Amino acid sequence: MNSFLSFRGVPFGIFFSLCVFRSAMFGQDARQNRFTVEAYFRGDSTLLNAYDVNELTHVCYSFLHLSGNRLSIRSRKDSVDILSLTSLKERYPGLKILLSLGGWGGCRTCSEVFGSDSGRSQFAQSALDVLREYRADGLDLDWEYPAVEGYPGHPYSANDRHNFTLLAQKLREVFGTRYEITIAAGATSLCLSQSIEWSAVMPYVDRIHLMTYDFTNGFSRVTGHHTPLYSTPEQHESTDNAVRFLDSVGVPNSKIVIGLAFYARAWANVPDTNNGLYQPGTFLRYVGYKDFGGFFGKDSAFTYHWDSTAQAPFRYSGTNRTFATFDDKNSITMKVRYAVEHHLAGVMFWELSEDTVRNGLLDAIARELHSLNRPARNDQAR
Repeated sequence: MNSFLSFRGVPFGIFFSLCVFRSAMFGQDARQNRFTVEAYFRGDSTLLNAYDVNELTHVCYSFLHLSGNRLSIRSRKDSVDILSLTSLKERYPGLKILLSLGGWGGCRTCSEVFGSDSGRSQFAQSALDVLREYRADGLDLDWEYPAVEGYPGHPYSANDRHNFTLLAQKLREVFGTRYEITIAAGATSLCLSQSIEWSAVMPYVDRIHLMTYDFTNGFSRVTGHHTPLYSTPEQHESTDNAVRFLDSVGVPNSKIVIGLAFYARAWANVPDTNNGLYQPGTFLRYVGYKDFGGFFGKDSAFTYHWDSTAQAPFRYSGTNRTFATFDDKNSITMKVRYAVEHHLAGVMFWELSEDTVRNGLLDAIARELHSLNRPARNDQAR
């Protein structure tokens, strides 16, 4: 827009941005009145009927990708699954369905596309078209990561940091207040400090999904907690560390959603020292929560341990020299309590289809919220 256009002496472009910001803030007030429980979901949408969907406020369909400069639904499966998800709103009127862009390995061209005005504009309009067509409620930006190396070989640039701000601004301009915008943000100190212009981005987004898991991951050659609540002398990265950083740069707690892990990560060839914690090892595998019974069964020789500093569990088998780090009902209960006590927006998790259908981790979230008199049932939004 031409800067010489003005309203009462204020350049029109600035005036428009201020109006969008003010409207977005008023629109977000109602959204922030309830504690959110947000599930990333990549499975067959028919599986959702097996879970207590009423204990969720949001489902993030994972993942959509770019086709050229546009948000793309590449397969019939994506189309069918998204329509099935949005049809759930007929039974659960308060449930919100977000469409998530990218994911690990899913944003190869993001740096290039979002590096130009035309790319951002075309993407924003295409995203709006998709949300309208599929009756979804918002977009989750899961670019891993702006300005910081993510998936091996994917391009990134220092310019991504500001371009991400411009992307969020363009999306809010195009979406207005009708649709939500969330960010799936890396929670390591590097990502927090270098990837996002926090003060500039915050007026345009509803919530930040802090990916407070995989602090110790498949690239790690030393074991540790992959999703600890608190830092330890040996491991600085943690959920609390990430929340404290955001608070220090002025991000309101009411926009922060912390991440829970519905899976374990395991290492082999781990020495029998300190029960395998903070020891060298070779990454072995990812284990979904629904498979814990088999992996940690009686024949596995795993012993359960609780780190009272990190508020995190782990298991070690001296017989098999195998170490595993994960969230369980104990640690998830502590994280939900932390989120409520610190007046955070809520919790999210990767990933719903990894949970057991009954008496699983989603049930543990719901029980703790009910005990704290903060139920997050989506029928509250009717």
